[in-house]
Amino acid sequence: MEKSYGAVVQENARAILEEKREDEKFREIIVSCKSLSHYDGRTFKTLLPQILAAMIVALYHLVVGISLAFSAILMPHLDPNNTNRTDGDDITATKTECSWIASVIVIVVPIGALTGGFFMDSIGRLNTIKLAAIPSVLGWCLIASATNVPMIIAGRFLTGFASAWGTSPAIVYITEIGRADMRGSLIASAPTFASLGMVMCFLKGWFMHWRTVAWLCNIYAIVPCLLIYLIPESPAWLVSKGRIEQAAHSLRWINKYQPQPENRNESLAELQLNLLQKEHQQKLEKLSLMGTGPGAKFREFFKPTGYKPILILFGLFFFQQFSGIYITLFYSVTFFQEVGSTINPYLASVLIGTVRSIMSIINTYMLRTFHRRPLIMISGIGMAICMSFSGLFTYWIKAGTSDQNWVPVVLLLLYVITSMIGLLPIPWTMTAELFPIEIRGVAHSIAYSVANVLMFAAVQSYYTLDEILGGAAGMQWFFAVVSVMASLYVFVFLPETHGKKLSDITSYFVDNTIYLGSGKKKIKKPQKKFAPVSRAAKKDIVKSNGQSEKLMNNV
Repeated sequence: MEKSYGAVVQENARAILEEKREDEKFREIIVSCKSLSHYDGRTFKTLLPQILAAMIVALYHLVVGISLAFSAILMPHLDPNNTNRTDGDDITATKTECSWIASVIVIVVPIGALTGGFFMDSIGRLNTIKLAAIPSVLGWCLIASATNVPMIIAGRFLTGFASAWGTSPAIVYITEIGRADMRGSLIASAPTFASLGMVMCFLKGWFMHWRTVAWLCNIYAIVPCLLIYLIPESPAWLVSKGRIEQAAHSLRWINKYQPQPENRNESLAELQLNLLQKEHQQKLEKLSLMGTGPGAKFREFFKPTGYKPILILFGLFFFQQFSGIYITLFYSVTFFQEVGSTINPYLASVLIGTVRSIMSIINTYMLRTFHRRPLIMISGIGMAICMSFSGLFTYWIKAGTSDQNWVPVVLLLLYVITSMIGLLPIPWTMTAELFPIEIRGVAHSIAYSVANVLMFAAVQSYYTLDEILGGAAGMQWFFAVVSVMASLYVFVFLPETHGKKLSDITSYFVDNTIYLGSGKKKIKKPQKKFAPVSRAAKKDIVKSNGQSEKLMNNV
C-alpha cells in the first residue's frame, strides 16, 4: 500500500530534523575542542586555586609599593632646611639629588623589564620572581646602611631592578592561569598589594626612622619568594617548553575543585592540556614556516598584532604619567606642603595610601563587572574636575583670599579615588592582555619599560613644572588638562578587552587600529574548513562523545 503524500512529507521532515540535530551536535563537539569556557565551574570554590596563586605572586608588589613611596618619607630628612630633622639625619641632598633619588627607581626599570622578559620566557614566570629577591635585598641593605647620597641612589637603582623582575612575571602568570571573566580582577590584586605597601611605608615613615624602614623591607622581598614554592608554574609556559607532565600537574592543581565536565570522559584539566598542546603545535608549525630564533620573534613585532598594541599602550601610559598620578605619590609629603595645607603631610600621605588600598580592593570588583574603556574615561574626567578645583583653592590660599586649607587635601583624596577607578590600574593590566603569546613576555616588558621611562620623565619634571607653571596651582591645572586628554584618547583608540579571550583580543588588531567606529567594520575571522563528513560518521562521533577528541583527529 502506497503512503499518502502527507505521510511522505512528514517522514522527510522528520529525517531533515534528525539530520539537523546531528549536525548541531557534531558542530558542538567540534567547538568544544576549541573552547572550554562552558565547562568551567562558576562557584567560588572552583576559583580558589587561581585566587591563591594570584595572591602569592602578587604579594611581591608589597615591597614594590614601599619602594615607590619611600622617596616621599626619605627626602624631608635629606633637606638641610627642614627643622624636623632628627639626630640620625646625617645626610643632606640638593633638589637635583632628591629628584634623582625619587626617579632612579623607575629609569632602571626598562633594563630590568627587558632582561626580566627574556628570563621569564627562558626560566619561567615564578623563577624570575624568586630571582628578583637578590637585587631587592642588596638594594635595601645598601640604603639602610648609606653614609652618602650616591649609596642611596645605588640602593634605589637595585630596588628598581628588583621591581621590574618581580612585577612583570607576576602579571603574565596571572594572565595565563586566570579564567577570562576573572582575569582583570585577579590582575588587580597586584596594584592592591602595591597600594598597601605604600600605606605601610607612609605609616612607618611617620613613626620610624627611614633606615629602620629600609631594613624591614627585606622581609617583604623574601617571604613572597618562599611562598611561591607552594604553587605550580604557568601551564602555558610549561607546554611551550615541552614539559607536558609538569603542565598536566599544574593544570590539575589549578582545576582541583572543578567538576567533571558533562558528557566527557576527560577532566577539565585534561581538556585544557589538550588545547594548550594543540595551540602550541600550531605555533610550532607557524614558526617552522617563518623561522625560529630571536629574529623570528623580532619579526612578530612588525605585524599588526605586535606594533599596534605597543603604540596604543605608549600613548595611554603617556597620559597616565603626566596626569600627576605618580608625581603626587613620589613627592606626596612635599606636595601637601606646597598646596598650602596645614594638615600633617604624613597623615595626609597615609590617608591617600589608605584610599588607594581601599579603591584597589573595590577595583577588583569593578574590573570584573564593568568594561575597561568607560572606567578609564570616567576616571580621567573625575581626575580633571578634582584637580581643577584643588588648583583653584590652592591659588586662593596662596593669595591669602581663602583659609580653607583642608579643601585641597579632600580634593586630592577624591582625585586618588577617581584615578583608581581606571586610569591608574587598567593600563598596567592591559600590558599582558593585548599581545599574542609568541611575544607576550617580551612585549609586556617593552610596554612596562616605556611606561617607566615616561614615569621617570614625569617624576624628574616635578621641580621644572613647578617653576614653569608658577607653583602648585598651575601644576594641578596642567594635570587636569592631561586627564581630559587621556579620556579622549581612550575613546578614540583603546579597544575593549573585558571578558574577551586573549586570542580574540589579538585578532582585533589584524584589521583595526582606531577603535572608534571599528564596530561598523566586518572583521573577517578565519574559518576552519573541515573535510566533508558523512552522516554515518557524524552519528559515530555524536554517539562516542567521550572520545570525540580522538575521533576528530581522524575525520
